[in-house]
Amino acid sequence: MDPTTCAARLTPQTVDPLIRRLFHTAGPAAAPADRPVPLARLVSFTGEKPALSEAELSGIATALVERATGRARGGAQQALVTAVARTLRALADTGLDDVDAVRLLPAAFARRLSAAASGATEHLDHDDVRLHGLLMDVVARHVLYLLSRRSGYVARTLVEQTRTLAKLVHGPQAGAPQAGAPQAGAPQAGAPQAGPGTAAPLRSPRTAETPTIPGPTAHGLATTPDPAPVDTTDQDTAFEARYAQATAALHNHLTIFGIDLAHSPDSWPLDAAYLGLECEPGPQDADAAGQDDPPLPAEQALSGRGQVLVRGVAGSGKTTLLQWLAVAAARDDLPEALAGLRGRVPFLLPVRRFAREGVPSPATFLRAAGYQEAGAAPDGWTERVLGAGRALLLIDGIDEAPESDREQVRRKLREWTLRYPGNVWIVTSRPSAVPGNWLAEEGFSELSLAPMNREDVAAFIQRWHRAAAQQSPADLDRLGHYERTLLNAVRITRDLGRLATNPLMCGLLCALHRDRRGYLPNGRKELYDAALSMLLERRDRERAMAATDGVELTRQPKIQLLQKLAHWMLVNGRSEMDRATAVGTLARHLPAIPDAARQGGPQEVFRHLLNRTGLLREPTPGTVDFVHRTFQDYLAARATVQRHDFRLLLDHAHHDDWEDVIRMAVALARPDECAALLDGLLAPHPGVRAAEARHRKLLAAACLEHATELDPAVRARVQRFTRDMVRPSTPSAARALGWIGPIVLELLPDPAQVCDREAYLLAITATSIADDMAIDYLTGLRDRAHHEVRAQLAGAWRHHDTARYAREIIAHLEPAELYFPVCDLAELHALRRLGGRPQLRIAGPFTPDQLIEGIAPAEGLTRLWLAYDLGVSMEWLSVFPKLDTLRIGRRIPPVRGVPEGIRIVQM
Repeated sequence: MDPTTCAARLTPQTVDPLIRRLFHTAGPAAAPADRPVPLARLVSFTGEKPALSEAELSGIATALVERATGRARGGAQQALVTAVARTLRALADTGLDDVDAVRLLPAAFARRLSAAASGATEHLDHDDVRLHGLLMDVVARHVLYLLSRRSGYVARTLVEQTRTLAKLVHGPQAGAPQAGAPQAGAPQAGAPQAGPGTAAPLRSPRTAETPTIPGPTAHGLATTPDPAPVDTTDQDTAFEARYAQATAALHNHLTIFGIDLAHSPDSWPLDAAYLGLECEPGPQDADAAGQDDPPLPAEQALSGRGQVLVRGVAGSGKTTLLQWLAVAAARDDLPEALAGLRGRVPFLLPVRRFAREGVPSPATFLRAAGYQEAGAAPDGWTERVLGAGRALLLIDGIDEAPESDREQVRRKLREWTLRYPGNVWIVTSRPSAVPGNWLAEEGFSELSLAPMNREDVAAFIQRWHRAAAQQSPADLDRLGHYERTLLNAVRITRDLGRLATNPLMCGLLCALHRDRRGYLPNGRKELYDAALSMLLERRDRERAMAATDGVELTRQPKIQLLQKLAHWMLVNGRSEMDRATAVGTLARHLPAIPDAARQGGPQEVFRHLLNRTGLLREPTPGTVDFVHRTFQDYLAARATVQRHDFRLLLDHAHHDDWEDVIRMAVALARPDECAALLDGLLAPHPGVRAAEARHRKLLAAACLEHATELDPAVRARVQRFTRDMVRPSTPSAARALGWIGPIVLELLPDPAQVCDREAYLLAITATSIADDMAIDYLTGLRDRAHHEVRAQLAGAWRHHDTARYAREIIAHLEPAELYFPVCDLAELHALRRLGGRPQLRIAGPFTPDQLIEGIAPAEGLTRLWLAYDLGVSMEWLSVFPKLDTLRIGRRIPPVRGVPEGIRIVQM
């Protein structure tokens, strides 16, 4: 389907007669013409005796489709005809009068019309959805133009809008008051075209493929000596094409640490390096969701959501996800699941800049998004995009705003979403930065980025090594060996398995494993120390880089100077600083670091750190930040420990954005300092509320696993203070305890000594810990008959070693009325080795052949729960002779091809 060709066929002389039939042309229904009239009174297909029948309305839809496609009606087009007819019928349901309608831009009116016909396109394929959007854009233009001609009141009240509509329908030469039918014209030449691999112009889903159709005449416009107003349509379209290209270029890169220290760039194309992420239900949905919502690919989880808050731990890929959405939207390259985002204009707004520049207004969105040609935007362009409901707003990192400023950000989000309905808003945050349901009143749902499972980690490691091999490195012959040994190490080494849970840590593990020729440090502190050594010392040496800037610093002075910048950001609650502030900070500390001071002034040293360390970057001209917040926190913790400023840590321990700094400080501190810090977390603190005091004590428990040496009395004291705090009373509280880590398993009560209700809550806490240590605790719950306990244990399979979990947990669960989830082939085959189960829950991507082969014995399956959209027809279920029930998850579209005799339960 060529959109330009389709649009060229929809000339005014072919469309006008069809649109006129939708409205009364004479008689009482068409009057009055001297004041606003509701559209519901003007259309000709409503009322007790409609002038236009349902069949005739369908005939108009058929004619529009046939004229756009250039072919006669066929069965393949019937679904599109039905969708167009349903949307035309919604003219009576918009709630608008003629004046309100004409005040809208055609794209906004088309969106209002489609919203009134909600769901009309849900069964169309991608091409038909695009053609429906094109048709609705043409319809909107002609409807609004007809309304402006019909009523002298509208024409007098909205003179400029009426002229603009004439130009949109008949082309830029329209405007002379002539009678007669409009004449056909050719599509406007010179419109920006998107070639292969380039960004497509970002326009409304209703206007993306509709060129202006010029013609020499217009209908019934009064002559006026005033010059015609400037038509912004062409300017907007041309600017959006440039903005799309710039957005794709700006965000189409990922930093993958150390892929090839000797030869590689510091960043890699996003479309080559992006690893699909998965999302889980947010905290407000998790209790209700039960086993219905497994982790889904992010594009599926985001599908159909207009306002969503995505939570994720440091390094989990929150920024990467938003980058991918921005680039895919700019290139018009979104997957089918996100078809609703096609044609939207992406604005990726990093919250870290809000602290320095203030929360932006729509007029400054382009500058806040880092677009360097923001001044070239047509006047009012951003407001028009937002007002038409065409924007994709990507707000990255609520946690990077100072805690005192987050309420202001929330107020702004509330104001924006109310003022500009119809846009899509995706906001990200670290999990603990804002409370549960923080944006619920603003209409936001919540999702959480799921930790990478074992298959994700394996896929990442394989992709990383493939990318490294493409650089023709000197160690090409050893890369295959490195890949195999690392894959084996993360499977069998507990500490490495616990670290490899997000893209950042996986990238570090890959780089360090290769850099150290197959040797990896143990523990998070050692990992970061090794990463700093690799980036600050070996990076330049292995690249054989000379000191082109006149500065050549060894590792230790670099770390000391970077720590000063990180410490300033920590104390001032910032994740970004002005270049001038960074230079000033270095100027104050250079005299104390003679190795650096004798090589240059603060400007030269700053430039060296920015260009040669791999840890700093300039997100916009004149600003600097760390390539990842994790490195900033680690260096800030080092600086704080070296300064012995533990009072600073204790004064802020109840602030969520200090949690990682405190954990790392415990790992870096000497034994006596570590003990004092933990005792300080347990002690009362002035001005701290009861809930914050509880949080500080739980943080002390979470820090125990990071302490390399600690007085046993201090450890016992922490455990004693926190033991009674880890008996949750609600599912959400039980789930929240999981962030403490494996140490919480030592604090939980004996599962044999609690009632079923408490056993269920303990099962939630233990299964929230993605560490195989949890399996030992869960064995104490596996023999419970209580259904909720068994279901919770069955649902946690994907977070642990498949074979061990199957052997020690799954094999012992009573199968009665219990759906056993399967997410991948390893789990499917493990269940087969256990003799199969009568009730299964499909919670991952499978093909019918894989399920037919893996579900055995076939006669043992009686009920199947589809919690993951397989995207196929269900005829294959006929191989299971005793299958009597198919349950369909809440977010799964209706299935087809289900054999007779199988009851369908839509949840």
